Amino acid sequence: MTDSSHFTYPSPLEGYEDQPAISGEMRKEGNAYCYVNEQTGVLSRAYETFTNPITNGPRGGFDVHIYHFQGNVEQSTYARALWERIRREFPELRIYRFFDKPIGPHPVAMFEVNLFTPAQFGAFISWLVIHRGPLSVLIHPNTEEEERDHTQRATWMGDRLPLDLSVFKRLRELKVAMEAKTSQE
Repeated sequence: MTDSSHFTYPSPLEGYEDQPAISGEMRKEGNAYCYVNEQTGVLSRAYETFTNPITNGPRGGFDVHIYHFQGNVEQSTYARALWERIRREFPELRIYRFFDKPIGPHPVAMFEVNLFTPAQFGAFISWLVIHRGPLSVLIHPNTEEEERDHTQRATWMGDRLPLDLSVFKRLRELKVAMEAKTSQE
């Protein structure tokens, strides 16, 4: 896992600095009390587009990697059935091939699903919570910071698997070499 102290974090209150104080009023909801929030009549933009710096473009805002241990027949069988079900239930999503061995930074076999809208994220992730069975799932945003997306910004369902982060170092080195070559031409 990447050390979170290597990154900077803008204030969660950025853009809200000059707002009036929030009410401390509470009301009973069921068996507990919750805060009463002032309703503005305007929903957050996050319902419609992914928050910056997450891409809203053709790459997709989120990748969902669904892992299975390729040597475990039960997991492989379940994963293939889940892959087919996702293709049938969510044909609007981009669903990649079913890998039967590790690829890239991923330590075991997997398949990947791309999510393009907050609505797709909400529908698919809530569905996957119920249907993932014995499989581990990595959910990460797509920004310009690949390693951070796969580590500090990642969310896991099931057991967290160690990723091969050296892949990102090699990609950075390759990018620098390509930029240097381009600037020499």
